Amino acid sequence: MASKADSIKLFSFDTAPMRAFHLTWIAFFICFFAWFACAPLMPVIKGEFGLSMEQVANINIAAVAITIFVRLLIGPLCDRYGPRKAYTGLLLLGSTPVLGVALSQSYESFLLFRLGIGAVGASFVITQYHTSVMFSPKVVGTANATAAGWGNSGGGAAQALMPLLLTAVMMLGVSQALSWRVALVVPGVAMIVMAFFYWRYTQDCPDGNFDELRKQGLLKEGGKGGWASFREACRNHRAWLLFVTYGACFGIEIFIHNIAAVYYVDHFGLSLGAAGLAAGSFGLLALFARALGGWLSDRSARLGNLNSRVTVLFVLMIGEGLGLLWFAQADGVVFAVIAMLCFGLFTHMACGATYALVPFVAPKALGGVAGIVGAGGNVGAVAAGFLMKGTGDIAQTLSILSMLVLVASLCAIAARFTMTAEQGSPAVSAA
Repeated sequence: MASKADSIKLFSFDTAPMRAFHLTWIAFFICFFAWFACAPLMPVIKGEFGLSMEQVANINIAAVAITIFVRLLIGPLCDRYGPRKAYTGLLLLGSTPVLGVALSQSYESFLLFRLGIGAVGASFVITQYHTSVMFSPKVVGTANATAAGWGNSGGGAAQALMPLLLTAVMMLGVSQALSWRVALVVPGVAMIVMAFFYWRYTQDCPDGNFDELRKQGLLKEGGKGGWASFREACRNHRAWLLFVTYGACFGIEIFIHNIAAVYYVDHFGLSLGAAGLAAGSFGLLALFARALGGWLSDRSARLGNLNSRVTVLFVLMIGEGLGLLWFAQADGVVFAVIAMLCFGLFTHMACGATYALVPFVAPKALGGVAGIVGAGGNVGAVAAGFLMKGTGDIAQTLSILSMLVLVASLCAIAARFTMTAEQGSPAVSAA
């Protein structure tokens, strides 16, 4: 039988774990690019549709609200049908609203398509599931965080590249009103292409695909079905504690992606291109910061025990909360960017440290736990969106969020493990 990889060979595509690693982060990158492609263009779209700040807040909420439910659904689907089928289906179905948003003619239609696009945010859960079943406890935290971080950088790339793509289309003589629509077609087409590659070149786990393994009686947990594992995950209190911590780190990350460009334009008077580059730098931190958080978690566990991972997450969240407060109080664009990069570093690392813990919470209910914790990130983003809608001021919203992050860090400490759980297998595996 094939075994899980106990090392990450970045330049290798010869093994099933490394093919899954590379294709899952690329698919995640494309999905996140598509998810946040509208955000840096919102100053243009806001002007074309005459949107109020309340309507912009509604759009931001819609972009992340449906992801809560799809993330809860996709985890059990991975347990039942395997990550290969789940990812291929999500890429194909998700491309429809991504392409559809380019056809919107009003606030209402744009809001509807933006709601649909939020479903592609569930790609994160599949990515974490796929790397968790492919890599051993020795490197699973690093594998999860690296794949998530590189994929997550798609959000930052969208912030930086979509304004440039808009400008490039306009240089061809296309009007601005049509150019932003043309630009939004690109990520939709990329999702369709990626679906083919994922189906063709990946498998569910090191031993093969779930369907084949079940026929051979080699997949122990397969008989229960995905929802049984989801119910088991719901009964685990650590899953809900990490639900809160992930809401306080990834939820903040999504919120910043959605409001950063508008904040830099309205608050500091930057141009659309400059605001996109500033906002994009936050997302591009994920290229290394998530992986660093996962590596620190793995390293601390080797030097200590499973609860050392918990301590790392707690410290990172404290740094995130203090950095976010600095960003909220920054009174110049230079200090704002520096503060954003500082708190962004802690935020991305905290996200990586959270999912370095996920595989150990309930090993036989990996999909359910991954879905619950992933959904927590979107609950945090939705809550932040409603908070901004209530205050009507981004800077004030950021200040309040910084305090909430510090409070949420206590949930990390509360998620401490008993030592009997320390040696748990990090993923569902074939017998």
